[in-house]
Amino acid sequence: MVDEATAAEECRAVGRQVLAAAGGQREAALRRLAQLGAADPALRQDAADAVCAYLRTPSESVRADGPDADGRRTAARVLAGLLRPGADYGASAVGVDLAGATLVDADLGGCALAGARFDDARFLGTTSFAGARFGGEAIFARALFHGEARFDEAHFGADAVFGRARFRGPASFAGAVFGGMAWFGRGEEELWEDDPAWDTIEEVRPAEWDEPNEDDPDWPVAVLMGDYQEWTEGGDGARFVGPVSFRWARFAGPVWFYKARFGAEAAFGGAWFGGPVHLDQPAVDLTDARWAGSADDEPVRWPLGWTSELGPDDANGPAGAEGLAAPDRAMTLLPDGSVAPYACQLADPDPDVRRVGLRVLGELGDARPELRQRVVDAVCGYLRAPLPFHVTGELTAAQAGEVELRRVAQRLLAARLRPGPGALDAPAGPASGSAHWAGMSLLLCGATLVDLDLSGCVVDYADFTAAQFHGATRFDASTFEGAAFRLGGPEGRASFHGDVTFAGARLDRFRAPAEVLGAVVFHATHDLPTLS
Repeated sequence: MVDEATAAEECRAVGRQVLAAAGGQREAALRRLAQLGAADPALRQDAADAVCAYLRTPSESVRADGPDADGRRTAARVLAGLLRPGADYGASAVGVDLAGATLVDADLGGCALAGARFDDARFLGTTSFAGARFGGEAIFARALFHGEARFDEAHFGADAVFGRARFRGPASFAGAVFGGMAWFGRGEEELWEDDPAWDTIEEVRPAEWDEPNEDDPDWPVAVLMGDYQEWTEGGDGARFVGPVSFRWARFAGPVWFYKARFGAEAAFGGAWFGGPVHLDQPAVDLTDARWAGSADDEPVRWPLGWTSELGPDDANGPAGAEGLAAPDRAMTLLPDGSVAPYACQLADPDPDVRRVGLRVLGELGDARPELRQRVVDAVCGYLRAPLPFHVTGELTAAQAGEVELRRVAQRLLAARLRPGPGALDAPAGPASGSAHWAGMSLLLCGATLVDLDLSGCVVDYADFTAAQFHGATRFDASTFEGAAFRLGGPEGRASFHGDVTFAGARLDRFRAPAEVLGAVVFHATHDLPTLS
């Protein structure tokens, strides 16, 4: 009988073979790792570590049909076998470190993971974590999913971190359970000054940021220093190009979708929220969703057009005496009749309905000053939605229509941020007939903007970090209390792909233009403001 030390040494030796071999020899070594793990549960962690070490090696191609794709498929199958609980494995789960790894057609459905690092990982082909159980933290920060991604019925026992993750195909978290924080917000690292991770941050190699219309190579590894990631800090969140489903998902802890971007339907129908929520995105559908948090949970932000406030005749009844709704008496999310006639038209797949929605939003803000910032936030959220096609070059009729809708949304904002002649708080804007909306902030980080004209506009604060300006852009004679075009240094910097003018603009009340626009990229002619 082989003793435990000998078996462990063989496992390590086979792991070295996996790294050194190629083709059929590598696949044979991978299968041997699977045999060792199946024969001795104590070796599962060592075997899994060896497979992960191979998957972390640089890929020869970022294609599902690349020269090393078959080896990576085999490795993913072996890893799944080591992670799926079996009759002989007992209850102990295995942890994996696949930070920066490249996986092809990975099916880890039904696997049990003690803890998992997939930050900066690349998932080629179809990926499944359906029914997987994560006992510790599940880190998917800045991960890139090239194809369909399935997390249906997955169970996250601790925090699930998907900050700055990119989903290029459909994604589904239907029925998933989030026991800790569900983080789909911004994806920068947050480190204390004395954190030893500073010594290794330069080793992080995120996937190239090669999304249509976006030019942002440094943002994925931007580092901010502090003790907590606040709602108001700059940055960008998870990026969904295709439809995503969180139907019937259960969120026990905080739900952070602040600055996430949804390019198609985001379905949260029947979802259950147990704590603080920030899901203020116009594409979100909350039909039959419920919120069971307390009155002390802050912030709670739903998309414009939805509310968790109950009417006097609501079947669920009011919250408890201390403002707490028990799980069986959770408040149902309802269409918000107080903002009618707006009824979530910006979430509609029909561009004509969205066009009507933009008009309705403008009229709603004109009539109700207390709603203006929320209307601006909704329109900015619409402009931040990622597009799956390049806005320059030859466009189909449908694509041209989408680009024109962006211009409509931009004109809606500009007309109301531009004071009429005579005073900054003039009652009407030029030619629009609408009141000037004073004190507004623009959250346009990561947005794709086409022929943006904010000339003469007066804005409180504007976040243009990593925004991409296409066509002709005008900021001449505009006034900002503060404006950000980058996170800091070169990280998250905006890019101007066409001509731009800043003549006579004041971009910040206290900072000089050179400081505000430092590290911003200009690909065409531009002039800079001379006023501080």
